[in-house]
Amino acid sequence: RIKASGLKLRFCTNETQATREKFVKKLQGLGFDISVAEVTAPAPAACRLLKERGLRPHLLVHDDLVPEFAEIDKTNPNCVVIGDAAENFSYANLNEAFRVLIGLEKPVLISLGRGRYYKETDGLKLDVGAYMKALEYACDVQAEVVGKPAKTFFESALAEMGVPPQQAIMIGDDIVNDVGGAQQCGMRAVQVRTGKYRPCDENHPQVKPDAYVNNLAEAVDIILNQL
Repeated sequence: RIKASGLKLRFCTNETQATREKFVKKLQGLGFDISVAEVTAPAPAACRLLKERGLRPHLLVHDDLVPEFAEIDKTNPNCVVIGDAAENFSYANLNEAFRVLIGLEKPVLISLGRGRYYKETDGLKLDVGAYMKALEYACDVQAEVVGKPAKTFFESALAEMGVPPQQAIMIGDDIVNDVGGAQQCGMRAVQVRTGKYRPCDENHPQVKPDAYVNNLAEAVDIILNQL
């Protein structure tokens, strides 16, 4: 319905357990009309940053995400890139990343998001932000976040669409990373009461969505009715 209306559309994801191709295939299987070109994701943004700055990463990411970094030089690492590594978040792997960072004169930690948790069919799961904070604390370093809620992430999505922030609306289930991040960028933001939403989100001390909706279809109704 959004595409049929002529509105520009972007899928902004902090998905770092799979390549965009795999992510898109999954959504296509659920019936979504979506292509890789319509997806803004952290890994490609991180690759651009690594190339621009001549950085060689030690990767602490999910095995399925590694192909996104195929063209990046990973020899003799001078930074650490951390994503939602899931089962790869073992003590040994975290400690290895810690050793790389602590051994650098100027440690650089790049995080593909800073979410605290996310929801899967079997319940809530710890997200990359918890592990990012552990490395920040241990190495006395501040991570550079390239996924949501980083301003540059939303700005790249807007640039890809050719739309100013005042003319864009973000729809998401994460009060901080989706709603807060978009609003800081000058966009309006709507929170859906599905996914990882919890009733306490509505009392968040800093972030107040422009609207709440019960589901995605309701958000689409509101947007199309305002045209």
